[in-house]
Amino acid sequence: MKKILVIDDDNDFRRMLCAKLTKSGFAVLEAENGVEGIRRFTENEVDLVVTDIIMPEKEGMETILELKKIDPALKIISVSGGGRSAPEDYLSVSEYFGAIKSFRKPFNLSEFVQTINNLI
Repeated sequence: MKKILVIDDDNDFRRMLCAKLTKSGFAVLEAENGVEGIRRFTENEVDLVVTDIIMPEKEGMETILELKKIDPALKIISVSGGGRSAPEDYLSVSEYFGAIKSFRKPFNLSEFVQTINNLI
């Protein structure tokens, strides 16, 4: 069973996404920020990471860079609903830093799961 780590500070969104991924046949780990996400990643074998961009303690960009240092081949999907700037700005930069794909919140869950299936 493929394992996915979901890092997002929005509890409701994270739980909803984890439930959808679990129903889709994935083992799912979750973290509420980048610091916890890095720790969970180093303690577990993970096939793919989904990370929010705007989070407290360690933002998504930092998290992506650190994860890619640990495992350059890691597949990362970034998600964002925006912040001070348009979500597209953050998402395009996240792909420059190493995210393989990005989604603007809210997004189509079926399309999201299909993307994960295609990646892993």
